[in-house]
Amino acid sequence: MTAYAAVVLAGGAARRMGGRDKPAVPVHGRPMRDLVLAAVADAVPRVLVGPDGALPADVLVTREEPAGGGPVAATYAGLALLGPGPAVVALLAADLPLLTRPAVGALLDTLAAEAGPAAADGVCLVDDRGRRQPLCGVWRVPTLRAALDRVAARRSGPAPGADGAASAGNPASAEDAGRAGQAAALAGASMRELLGELTVRELAWSAAGPPPWFDCDTDSDVRRAEEWTR
Repeated sequence: MTAYAAVVLAGGAARRMGGRDKPAVPVHGRPMRDLVLAAVADAVPRVLVGPDGALPADVLVTREEPAGGGPVAATYAGLALLGPGPAVVALLAADLPLLTRPAVGALLDTLAAEAGPAAADGVCLVDDRGRRQPLCGVWRVPTLRAALDRVAARRSGPAPGADGAASAGNPASAEDAGRAGQAAALAGASMRELLGELTVRELAWSAAGPPPWFDCDTDSDVRRAEEWTR
C-alpha cells in the first residue's frame, strides 16, 4: 500500500507546556510539526488541523470547529479536505518528533495485509506499556468517516436540515447546516468513543531506534526526544 493521505492534528491546548504552540516547539532545531509532516512527505494530500505557520506549499490547513474542540472534531475537519480519492489516511498528532517514514510504512503494510470480513478498520502503534496510540495510526477513510457520523448522530440526534422539507427548500444550505451540526456534536468527543466504533489492529514497535509513538507533552519529554536522537 503506497497511496495514502495524512491528517496531522496540531490544535491542542498544551496546558502542560504553559499553553505554548506545542507543535512549533523545536526538537534539534526543527518544529515537531515539521518533523511529523516530513515523515508523511509522500502522502497526498497532507492536511494540518491547527494554527497556520511556515509550512510546505502543498500542505492544506484547516481548523476544527470550535477551535480547541478536541481530536475527534479535528479529525472530522481534516477528513473534510481529503475529497473522495484517498482510501487510507494516516492520522497523526503533531507532537511526534521521532516519527519516521519507515514507521508509517509499517502501519500501512499492516493495514494492507488485512483482508476479508474481519479486516481491521485501522492500525495504530502501542507504546512500551501496551497502550494504544490512536493518533499514531492509519485508517480506512470510509469506515472512519462512518464512525464519525455515528458518534455525531449519537451525541446530537438528526442533523439540522435532515428532514425532507428543509432539504427541498435549499439543498446546499441544508447540507452546510448538517455539516455544522456534526462538527458541533463532535466537539469534546474522545478518541476512545470514536475507536469504539472501529475494529482496531494494534502494532507494537520492535525495530531499532527511538520509539516513533513517543509524544511530547512536557518540556522534559522534548529533552528526552532530543537525547534519543543525538
